[in-house]
Amino acid sequence: MKAALLRYRVMANIVGVLLIILILVGVPLKYLAAEGSGAQGLGENITTYLGIAHGWLYMIFLVMAALLARKARWTIPFTIGTLLAGTIPIVSFWAEHRATKHVHSQHPATK
Repeated sequence: MKAALLRYRVMANIVGVLLIILILVGVPLKYLAAEGSGAQGLGENITTYLGIAHGWLYMIFLVMAALLARKARWTIPFTIGTLLAGTIPIVSFWAEHRATKHVHSQHPATK
């Protein structure tokens, strides 16, 4: 259980950080910076390359979360809520904290 929780937490934090950079930096630069400027080009690169990386890593996150959910015997609503909260910038960190707290309370040996 400890290993599954660790894998989930690592992926949740990586995906959460990438999502923040993508949504709070890349997208505004791409769409709000002056057309053809260096900032707009940076935003284009961030959204293109980081967006692709984030998408692939999010798929790995989903697998890690599903494996943890199965091992920890999460309910379907809790699992779906955790996965959906992971798609919202900043809220994803709260979801990871909530899931970790839930696992620790249900399985004290994971602390």
